[in-house]
Amino acid sequence: MATARNSGLRRATDLLILGATIAFAVLWLIPVIWVVTMSLKPSAELMRSTAGFLPIPFTLDNYIGLLKLDTVPYWLVHSLIVSVTMTLLVLIVSSTAGYAFARLEFPFKKTLFLIMVAGLMVPEQAVFIPLHTMVSGWGLHNTYFALVMPRVAVPIGVFLMMQFFRGVPKELEEAAEIDHASRLTIFLKIMLPLSIPALTTLGLFTFIFAWNDFLWPLVSATKADMYTVTLGLASIQSNFAFSEGLGAVMASAVFASLPIVLLFLVFQRFIVAGVAMSAGK
Repeated sequence: MATARNSGLRRATDLLILGATIAFAVLWLIPVIWVVTMSLKPSAELMRSTAGFLPIPFTLDNYIGLLKLDTVPYWLVHSLIVSVTMTLLVLIVSSTAGYAFARLEFPFKKTLFLIMVAGLMVPEQAVFIPLHTMVSGWGLHNTYFALVMPRVAVPIGVFLMMQFFRGVPKELEEAAEIDHASRLTIFLKIMLPLSIPALTTLGLFTFIFAWNDFLWPLVSATKADMYTVTLGLASIQSNFAFSEGLGAVMASAVFASLPIVLLFLVFQRFIVAGVAMSAGK
């Protein structure tokens, strides 16, 4: 009786948690659906009312007008270059530094670790003035270097990879050392393949951050031909709101978000694997 009662209580709790999760997901999706709907309505219709979740009447004119802008493809290319380069460099730095902190002994290890942890507590806005002064003094504004390099050393990425490598059994490395494998071989052929779910998760969030980043490109990219897609679309939204209407503004928001949504759909299984692996530890 007690077992059946506990089983029923557990099932009811699971259903309650599932229902709450679905409810919160729907609440989160409502604004997204509303933005997409408005982007598919004529601006003349939106001037009368923005209510409703069905795109009636339906039109693609807002997206067509956006794609007709000559600068949009360049902004997309800039964002892609910055996001991909930043993601690759963050993965390289975070994985190597995380492995060093997790497995190697070197001078001032504890001091460097404390400095890294302290970096988690410093808001990025606090370093904008010295960073801007430094990059400006080197004459590197309006370059890919200035857009990418200040965001490569990510303390949270190093910390996450360090925690992951600490969870890998040392026996795997000891077995490789018995076979006379070097430390570099162990890292490249054993540790990195095991960390693919963690690296994919870190890479995905880094790409999302780089793609959506607005504040630092606003400081560093002062010329329109170096704008990223977020900065470029923001620069034209005020003009769109007056000339093209609200529908064009919503279309630009959807246009900037679509690559991130597609990326998440492609790599979601790796994120689930990474979370499941972390929970298992």
